[in-house]
Amino acid sequence: MLKTLKADFPLKARTVHLILSKKPEEALKRLSEYYNVEVPKVKIGMPKGHVKSRGCYVAGKKTIYFSHRDALYNPYVVLHEFYHHLRTIDRKHKGTEKLADAFAKGFMEAYKELAGLNHK
Repeated sequence: MLKTLKADFPLKARTVHLILSKKPEEALKRLSEYYNVEVPKVKIGMPKGHVKSRGCYVAGKKTIYFSHRDALYNPYVVLHEFYHHLRTIDRKHKGTEKLADAFAKGFMEAYKELAGLNHK
């Protein structure tokens, strides 16, 4: 089961901050260490069949592809694709798009809350 505790908010907020600070490789390294998985490779340019997406994960290559450099600095895209990397077992995706979206949203919400961006 993935770690989703409120105690993880600082990690989540730092991860989003790193990506927004144009340090996505550092964010992916820290996430990989936290979840005890191999750091995914990163490439700009989409593989065949995915040209309309901002990002995708190819399990066989353990690589996250981004459509362009701006997508690499989009926390939602980076975290969504990292979730697919995290949930790949025996080169098969074990997570759904819905769960990847929820994973990314959890990081974004933690960042907003700790940065004081949530106005109630």
